[in-house]
Amino acid sequence: MIEYENLNKSNNIFFKEFDTAFQEILKEGQFILGKNVAAFEKHFAGYCGVKYCIGVANGLDAITLSLVSLNFEKGSEIIVPANTYIATILGILHAGYKPVLVEPDINTYNIDPGKIEAAINNKTKGILVVHLYGKPCKMDKICNISKKYKLKIIEDCAQSHGAKYQNKIVGSFGDVAAFSFYPTKNLGALGDAGAIILNNDELNITILKLRNYGSSVKYINDVVGYNSRLDEIQAGFLSIKLKKLDEINAHKRKLAGIYFDNLKNDFIKPDLDSDCFDVYHIFNIRHPKRNQLKQYLEKNNIQTEIHYPVPPHKQKALQDLFKEEYPISEKIHDTTLSLPISFCHSVDDISRVTEVLNKF
Repeated sequence: MIEYENLNKSNNIFFKEFDTAFQEILKEGQFILGKNVAAFEKHFAGYCGVKYCIGVANGLDAITLSLVSLNFEKGSEIIVPANTYIATILGILHAGYKPVLVEPDINTYNIDPGKIEAAINNKTKGILVVHLYGKPCKMDKICNISKKYKLKIIEDCAQSHGAKYQNKIVGSFGDVAAFSFYPTKNLGALGDAGAIILNNDELNITILKLRNYGSSVKYINDVVGYNSRLDEIQAGFLSIKLKKLDEINAHKRKLAGIYFDNLKNDFIKPDLDSDCFDVYHIFNIRHPKRNQLKQYLEKNNIQTEIHYPVPPHKQKALQDLFKEEYPISEKIHDTTLSLPISFCHSVDDISRVTEVLNKF
């Protein structure tokens, strides 16, 4: 069986360092906002080329606190791609704002810059871009729109650790950027974890308070805050894996190359763009007989996933929010299939997947 993901195998090379780090944390006895969190924040900010990194509990909190920190009026509108994972939209709602869906580009699966301006009105305050599957959005066009209309840019980088657009790393384009370190990410923790990166001094102070009950001095609470702190143990693990992130990304790009070079054109493969340094958190193909294809691969001992089977506007939780139709988003959700492309997979594994796929 070629599994879609095996986190034991993907993390195996880190086990000894994980154990050493864990034992040191146990002996240190400080489990909340200690030196491991501070060290990871410093190193990840440096990796992303920004001034600040703030560790939080998970990716959803990273989006929510990023938006709350911008302090828009309640009910302000935030533009967001229609085909994103629901967490992006939940972050907007938890912050008290209104999500406005914009269709993606059918080729890149990222928000279509050409459709953004039609969604802007006097209530629009920000554009929340999502670098989906590890592919950067077309940030030059989006930044030009944000400047023209004086809108904030929030980046959802949950799937794009180390991705670059025009040689600039994602997360460093906008006013604030949110990351998830869910275990399956290219930079994955051993549990839930997240971070916010930014360059703004005032926003940094605000978010530091927001993640810690609204406090910067113990028992003194300046704002209505949250409890969303990166765990000291997860920070220790993430610091170890961060040193290998470029290697992980390079391995996934190598596996992606096998798919590109060998898959027949019966399958719609990800878009290739010289401006984009993709990191392939997910390698998705599209096919009109997606469900049959998935079953065929399963019978041939190859596991796949669907990211995502139901578009946000069709989710029961959001049924009262969106009345419009989003045909491009629906087409993507109906035809997309995610192939194995993990750090645990070998060249032989992916060659086998392509061989089986080409016989469908």
